[in-house]
Amino acid sequence: MSRIKYYYDPKTCKYERYTRSKWDIFLNSLGFLALASLLSAFILLVFTYYFDSPKELLLKRENQELKRYFQLMEDDLKNMNEMLADLQERDDNLYRVIFESEPIPTEVRNAGIGGTDRYRDIRNKGLDQEKLLVRLMEKIDLLKRKLYVQSYSFEEVTDLALKKEEYWASIPAIQPILNEELGKLASGFGMRLHPILKVMKMHTGVDFTAPIGTPIYATGDGVVKEVKTEFGGYGKYIEIDHGFGFVSRYAHMNDFAVRKGQKIKRGDQIGTVGNTGSSTAPHVHYEVIKDGRYVNPVNYFFKDLTPEEYDKILELANKENQSLS
Repeated sequence: MSRIKYYYDPKTCKYERYTRSKWDIFLNSLGFLALASLLSAFILLVFTYYFDSPKELLLKRENQELKRYFQLMEDDLKNMNEMLADLQERDDNLYRVIFESEPIPTEVRNAGIGGTDRYRDIRNKGLDQEKLLVRLMEKIDLLKRKLYVQSYSFEEVTDLALKKEEYWASIPAIQPILNEELGKLASGFGMRLHPILKVMKMHTGVDFTAPIGTPIYATGDGVVKEVKTEFGGYGKYIEIDHGFGFVSRYAHMNDFAVRKGQKIKRGDQIGTVGNTGSSTAPHVHYEVIKDGRYVNPVNYFFKDLTPEEYDKILELANKENQSLS
């Protein structure tokens, strides 16, 4: 119950009851509300500063969870980069060495992603964890770039492996006739006495003696390039294009077992030994041409000979005797 106030009125010489005007009531009420508001704001500010609301607590927990997951993702990225580095090491120092290919330069593997501000959209959102998110995105983009380069490299190595397999199958790497005792090699590559002209002349192949009708075999995979007959020179002969710059020629044959344009495999019979053209005895004159130049066929006899047999063939081929054609 509010107190009743009195005031002394000099005119009436009495104490009169004090009555408040509406304006006084309004001002008093306004002052009370202002004070209450200030006090409430202060209490709310203190409470907000020291105590979290349920929503804030939930958001903070979510932030902590996100930070934890970010850290886990960064750890996973680190492990993935380590595994990728191991693959890159093997790629450069093993696979590419085997297939005689240059390693991929480091600046290519670590090349950055284009764009002055690739993450502008993230920065414009004003996120609290903006730096953390941008850093993570940069690492992911770099990893994606490295994976792309490595994937391309493996495709290249696979292609090299397939070509290498084809390459080894295509090299003219066996003798053109069966020569288990190694005695059929009659004349080697190099300067030899010509059987007709009786002068030293370059012998561009090797001669294997054998009876007429002895099978002649393709020395590597390829395509029959020529099947020809001359009255002199090579007589009846076949050329095989093995690819990779290799061509083999088989001369003085008796007959043919293949046709021009036919695909063949190493070891396929292509004809038989003869004594056609400028030949002084039944034999096959065998040549290997690499990148347009005559090379010593003996250097490629590694497929069907042991090291000891190969040494014996070299010894026979290096004898300066008379060629048969």
